[in-house]
Amino acid sequence: MAECEEVVSAEGTPAADMYPRKILEYMEGFLISKTVFTSCELGVFDVLSSAERPLSAEEISQAVGASLDGTERLLAACTGLQLLNTHRDNAQVFYSNTEQASVFLTRSSPLSLFQSIQYCSRTIYLCWHHLTDAVREGKNQYEKAFGVSSKDLFQALYRSDEEMVKFMHLMNSIWNICGKDVITAFDLSPFKAICDLGGCSGALAKQCTSIYPECTVTIFDLPKVVRMSKGHFVNEADQRISFHEGDFFKDPLPVADLYILARILHDWTDERCIELLLRIYNACKPGGAVLLVEALLNEDGSGPLTVQLYSLNMLVQTEGRERTDAQYAALLAAAGFTNIQHRLTGKIYDVVMGCKEA
Repeated sequence: MAECEEVVSAEGTPAADMYPRKILEYMEGFLISKTVFTSCELGVFDVLSSAERPLSAEEISQAVGASLDGTERLLAACTGLQLLNTHRDNAQVFYSNTEQASVFLTRSSPLSLFQSIQYCSRTIYLCWHHLTDAVREGKNQYEKAFGVSSKDLFQALYRSDEEMVKFMHLMNSIWNICGKDVITAFDLSPFKAICDLGGCSGALAKQCTSIYPECTVTIFDLPKVVRMSKGHFVNEADQRISFHEGDFFKDPLPVADLYILARILHDWTDERCIELLLRIYNACKPGGAVLLVEALLNEDGSGPLTVQLYSLNMLVQTEGRERTDAQYAALLAAAGFTNIQHRLTGKIYDVVMGCKEA
């Protein structure tokens, strides 16, 4: 064979075209996640945010209490991920946050994802160690990941006050970023009395009262969640937001014009979803509605990839799954709701609305 002759694979494809670039990226994707998790946990972005100038690796390593060698490698990786800028002064390299890092990765930013990243790192990531078992068994993996029974889903999710606050911070940061889009996807101004079922930290309730000044919002959640929300997230200045303690599968629901279920139905089986929606339908005022906020799959299930991965996460962590808008519409119709419509926001979460006839 001539030395310059092109090497061909057994299938007749040039070997150069067989380089598994995407597979290698997927295989090593967790390296990127853990680099971001660790940088946040150490406070790299916070240190750079509080500094009035770019800092050297030595200054950063001292500030975060880490080795110089390890810090230099971490900073290099963050630079490659375009989370940090570099500034050179002769042979010395200095670092500063990119705009995205300043806005989303520092603890002090109003749009910070820091708490979401902590939850991903310390809870979701550990559950995903057991994804193979979840797929084989068809059930969540809290017992293997944390040694707690998953018979009661939210007893597992809220297995300690610390874990509950982490989850609430996760929800808070999501709605600080996406809340306005989902609350304005439909005009909700006709609905004066709104009940946010499983309203958690109250972030979505705050969006409602900010955008629709004539509405009041009742956050319905478990007693311990209400206690934490009052202590950490909702203050007395939010006079149009009130709380109602209870279990939405067992206790009477407040009468309202509109019920919001944001990232709730994806936790549950179809049967449990219909059970909850029937309870909402019976409590809802005539002419009222229910608004579902969920990550929607394409009708043929072909994507988006993020939602497909979220559905795997629902398998690992909950009893539920992500669904298409038609699947949510079928659940709403089974509970008696009509005039069912959906709106896409162009971001992670979309909305589906069903109405109760007047």
